[in-house]
This record gives sequence, C-alpha cells and structure tokens, in this order.
Amino acid sequence: APLNEEFFQKCRAEFYDCPKNVLAQNVCTRIDPFDACLSRKTLENTQHVFTYKIENEGKPLTNQKSSGRCWLFAALNCIRIPFIKQYNLDEFEFSQAYLFYWDKIERANYFLNNVVETAKRGEAVDGRLVSFLLSDPTCDGGQWDMLVNLINKHGVMPKKCFPESYSCEASTRMNSVIKSKLREYAKDLRQLVADGATDEEITEKIRKQMNEIYNVVGICLGIPPEKFTWECYDKSKKYLTIGPIRPIDFYEKYVKPYFNVDDKVCLVTDPRSSNLYGRSYTVDCLGNVVGGRPVLYNNQPVELLLDLVTKALKFGEPVWFGCEVNKRFAGKQGIEDLNIHDFKLVFGVDIQTTMDKADRLLYGESMMTHAMVFTGVSVDPNSQKPTKFRVENSWGEDRGEKGYLIMSADWFKEFVFEVVVDRSIVSQDVLDVFDLPPIVLPAWDPMGTLAK
Repeated sequence: APLNEEFFQKCRAEFYDCPKNVLAQNVCTRIDPFDACLSRKTLENTQHVFTYKIENEGKPLTNQKSSGRCWLFAALNCIRIPFIKQYNLDEFEFSQAYLFYWDKIERANYFLNNVVETAKRGEAVDGRLVSFLLSDPTCDGGQWDMLVNLINKHGVMPKKCFPESYSCEASTRMNSVIKSKLREYAKDLRQLVADGATDEEITEKIRKQMNEIYNVVGICLGIPPEKFTWECYDKSKKYLTIGPIRPIDFYEKYVKPYFNVDDKVCLVTDPRSSNLYGRSYTVDCLGNVVGGRPVLYNNQPVELLLDLVTKALKFGEPVWFGCEVNKRFAGKQGIEDLNIHDFKLVFGVDIQTTMDKADRLLYGESMMTHAMVFTGVSVDPNSQKPTKFRVENSWGEDRGEKGYLIMSADWFKEFVFEVVVDRSIVSQDVLDVFDLPPIVLPAWDPMGTLAK
C-alpha cells in the first residue's frame, strides 16, 4: 500500500515527542552519525597489548592509497617479515606495483578467455553471468590463489626497483580505459564465436587485443625491467647487492626458502546451510592467470580458523586474511569490536548484527571486502582461547596504533571469512578436502567479492 499523509503525520509527531530523538538529531546533523554511536566504555577497555606478537613486524607501514590492492599489500607484508629477518634489514617493501602490473595484464587476458568460454557455453550476453562479467571486466581486488599465480609465474622484486606510479595509487582512470576496451573486445569475440571462427582465429584476435592492453597498462604503470639490481645496507650498515637478476629468480633464490607461497593453504568459513563444512568450493569465472591454479576454498568452522591463526601467531608467523572490514569498526581508533558502536542508543534500532552470519551472506548484508595481516594475539590465561588480535593494515599510519588495528575474537567470528596459514599446522583430514572435486559457486557469490 502507498504511504499516505496520515502515516507521515503520525511518524512526525512520534519522532518529536521523543526527547532522545531530538538529541540524536541535534548531534547527528553536526557530526558523523557513526562517531556519535561510539561506545566510550569500549574505548576505555581497549588496549593495544598482546600476549604474543610477531618479533619483527615489517617497516615501513604501507599505504595502498586510492586503490583496491589490499590483497597484494597484505600478502607482501606477510612475505617481507621473514625476508627482513633473514637479511637483517631495518625496513623493506616488495614492489606492490610490480604484481599490480602483472595482475592487470594477466587478468585482462583471463577476462577475454572467459568471454570466449561463456559464449561457447551458450550464455546470452544479457543473461546474468555475462552481464555480471561485463559489469566489471577488470578491478583491483584479488584472492590468495591469484597472488600465488602471479608470484609463481612472474616472481617479486624490491619496491626500490619498481616504485609506485600515479595509477597504482589512484587506479580509477586507468581501469576506466581498460574496462572500455575489454567490453568492446568482448563484443568482437562473441561475434567470432557466433560466426564459427576457429580456436586459432580467436586466439590470434585475443593476442592483438592484448597488445593494446599491454600498451595501456605500460603507459599508466610503467613496464617492469626484465632484470634488476638491488642495493641496500643492513642493520649493521653492511652493504648488500643482488643482481642483475630476473624477478622470478629473485623469488626462487632469495625469498622462497623463507616464504614459499605453495606451502600456504587458504581456509574459509561460510556458514550458509547450502555450503557444507569439510567441502571445497570455487567460484565460476574467478581467477587471473589462464592455465594457473584455480581459486579454491576449503570450508571449515570459524572455530578452526581461530585456532589455526592463534597457533601460527604463537609460532611467530604472520597470517593473511580476508574480512568485511567496515562493520562495527571505529576507523580512527582502529578498533574492530562488536560493542564499539551502540546504534540502538542513537537510532532506536540496531544494525549489522541483527542477522546471523549465514543470513547476512544470503541477504547481501555481508561479504569479503578487505585483506590484512594478523601479527599478534592475546589468549585467555585459563582456556588459552584467543580474545583479541593485532592487525597490520595498509592504509597508512593515521588509523589505530600507527596503522595497526585491534580486533576482538567475537568480531573475528562474525566478519572474518578467510585465512591463509602454513600447511604444516593443518591436520591431514582438513588438507584432504583440497583433493575433493570443488563445488562451483556462481560468479556473483559473496565469497568471491574480495576479488572485486
């Protein structure tokens, strides 16, 4: 039924009859409504002190700026910790721009191959799948398996040897150029398939299209050198030089012995009744390297993820993870806590946690949006269960404790969806799940949104 004037008059009268509504209105029309909801008591009870903390956290604190490269920053922040320790460095960054460059190239090619595959499947251009793919042909986000594809194919290099560019730090303009061309190319490729072109003819067409994409990306990001020489001083002021060397050889010889991406496994927790624990899943059309490893999710209860993250941190190993960062999050203070906001006090209604995790996924209220790194944990002295975590973010030093956030274990249970740990601490029965044929989730499933 339509809303009528009688309804509006009733709502208006009831609103102004409540002094609390008037007070909340006076406050929230002058400041950020979420700041008005901050719980003073929770702020008082939050301290950035932890039972276990990574011995040598990486420096400097990184900043992805106006880009969606959190997954790359988080991964490289993990990898640099044992690298810094091994080579006795005071501070170090791997080049995020280098992997960003190769992801743009590889992902464009992956998209074009998806266009061909879906056309051969008989998917309509205005059907849900193709429409979804065309809505965002390239983006900045990604998943752990996509990072593994990039490193195993292209290696890594120090940031000094391939620094940031404007379009690394603010990717919107570059992405708009690439997206425009990819949609144009998609039309041409679908027409070739419809006309019965051979695989060789289609491959040749993609090669010509990718040559143009290569030029666009190279203009915006620069083109990484085939070989580089890296020079630095360690903590004792000893001079160190490596190179000339290819990035893949740099990874194999100087990085992989201390952080092997193939030794890590990705576990997710998806409590929807349709997605059973102890099963493997993948997402249709999700990936970045043609012929690379697929994105695989090993679905497990959240309690197992909590235990494994705690175990890894006790061993001094950082943990990459994916979460929904902006729910129950005090940005300036860097606090992820279910009690950090009292929305009901201000608005008369609660939000964000009124449905359980499974229902939030089903109704579009939750999804993975950000990747960061666990570097510390506090445990209850009696139960030894985790109570809070220290989190290295990639938004600069302005939030939290010089860029580090604090997360309660209860927040973890609600808003963390994915962790990456060393396979050595995972039981064999959980590892065996990776050998099961994966169940394919639709391309638009919320478990794939970190790659958007």
